[in-house]
Amino acid sequence: MARMAAHLRAEGWTVHTIDLVPNWGQSGLDDLAAQIAAFVERTFAAGESFDIVGFSMGGLVSRYYLQRLGGLERVRRFVTISSPHRGSLLAWLIPNAGCRQMRPGSAFLRDLWHDVERLRQVRFTSFWTPFDLTIVPAWSSVLPVADCRRIWCIAHPLMVSERRCLTSVAEALRK
Repeated sequence: MARMAAHLRAEGWTVHTIDLVPNWGQSGLDDLAAQIAAFVERTFAAGESFDIVGFSMGGLVSRYYLQRLGGLERVRRFVTISSPHRGSLLAWLIPNAGCRQMRPGSAFLRDLWHDVERLRQVRFTSFWTPFDLTIVPAWSSVLPVADCRRIWCIAHPLMVSERRCLTSVAEALRK
């Protein structure tokens, strides 16, 4: 996300970054979302609002923060990039806690789907690429409560450095 953060800074935003640890799914996504909640408490004044941009698994972790840990009360704009909102079949290949939660139909995803309409409280944009070989199927990044935008990018990891995605994220944050 370094290139994304640099691009947004150059566009005039104050950008805070957080490294969720561990970040390869070894830990549950709900545990990682608690790290976001703690970061918010340390970084922002009570009642101060902010925007969140999450990539891949980070989009789901951020979504859990919004829907389960009070983030909807503080977040103005929520942007996800190549996030498996409906799960990814690839998650069946890795048996760790976070990947189990990213499997299509998991209890974690069913729980978030239960009140997905609450996400209409924020300006929610989801960027995705049909060429994603990590989020399988790629349309798993599409949710009916988001402004879903397709970016023609050749691979999942390139989404956070691809020029069209960088400018599109900045545009979504301006709205």
